Amino acid sequence: MECSINNQQGDYPLEEEMIAVLAATLTAAACLEGVDPAAEAGLTLVDDAAIQEFNRTYRGIDAPTDVLSFALDETGPDEPACNVPEAGRLLGDIIVAVPAAVRQAERYGHSLARELAFLAVHGFLHLLGYNHDNEADAARMEARQEAILARMELER
Repeated sequence: MECSINNQQGDYPLEEEMIAVLAATLTAAACLEGVDPAAEAGLTLVDDAAIQEFNRTYRGIDAPTDVLSFALDETGPDEPACNVPEAGRLLGDIIVAVPAAVRQAERYGHSLARELAFLAVHGFLHLLGYNHDNEADAARMEARQEAILARMELER
């Protein structure tokens, strides 16, 4: 799977090694989930203000969050399906707030790489249709997240 990563925040410098870990983690997730190797997804790293704007605009929640996902094959009641076969399988975009990841890594006592990878995988699984609206779905999604992170040696 092709994954484009765009770091749009400047408060927390991220080394190329960190970006490579995120790309490798998303590639592993795609492989483990059986995603078409020609598929594409985007990961954008932002600050709290930017993710708050996305959250307000697209979810009606005027507060920052840690991760948002925008699946291209997911439609709302008045929204047409996105179907562009010649462009390959465009899965969608994942937006991660780096400051939130930094705070959460400190709170949970693990590395920033682990937290950023966790948020990226969480968002990626949402692109594939996973959700956590009920206890069973949440347990299924959490198990997949942890299996992918363990595969990348990014356990808690």
